[in-house]
Formats: sequence, C-alpha cells, structure tokens
Amino acid sequence: METVVLVIHLLIAVSLVGVILIQKSEGGGLGIGGGGGMGGMMTARSTANLLTRTTGILAGCFMFTSITLAVMAGHRNVPTSLIDAIPAAQSPVAPAESTAPPASSVPAAPTEPAKPAAPVAQ
Repeated sequence: METVVLVIHLLIAVSLVGVILIQKSEGGGLGIGGGGGMGGMMTARSTANLLTRTTGILAGCFMFTSITLAVMAGHRNVPTSLIDAIPAAQSPVAPAESTAPPASSVPAAPTEPAKPAAPVAQ
C-alpha cells in the first residue's frame, strides 16, 4: 500500500513541476503554454485559469499524499533509535555448578620428549 501511495506521490510531483513550468509568469519565464494568435482553442485568460486551477488541485493532492506517507511511516513497528533496538536487560544468571573436580593450575609435564621439526644433517 505504501508503495502505491509513493508512486502516486511521485507522479503528482512530476506533474506539478510540469504544470508550473508551463505557466506564463509576469516576467515572461518559460511561458510555453500561452500566447499565440486567436486561432487557438482556448484564450490566454482561460488557459491561465485552467493552469492555475490545475496547479492548486495538484498541490492539494501532493500535500494529501505527503501526509498519508508520513502517517504510514509513523505506524511502522521498526525502532527509531538504536537504544530502542537493544533487547531488554535480563537478570544475570548464576554459573552452573559442575560435578567435575577442579582443574589443577600447574601444567602437566610432557610424557614424551619433543622431536625435532627437521632432520639434522650429520
């Protein structure tokens, strides 16, 4: 569901940028969508009204999808902090008692003499 809303959000954002760039600004701007002769289907004023209304509708949809994505992200069960990700501290466990006799702290003497690693030349 979140992916669908995100794709719609991106499409609205691209459309919003396109509609804004098409509009004719007071200083000339890109002004791609207006002007020309009287032979057009719409007059310059009606084109400006349509683009202004379209911009408003797309901006409202953009804000709605932004809020929807923020709410969806807030309802995840993923921890937001590393401290929240650490499992709760458990009480220390006493070491298990063994029945084996304690090991001697003195190392045992080798039973066999050490053999040389390489043969000795004579």
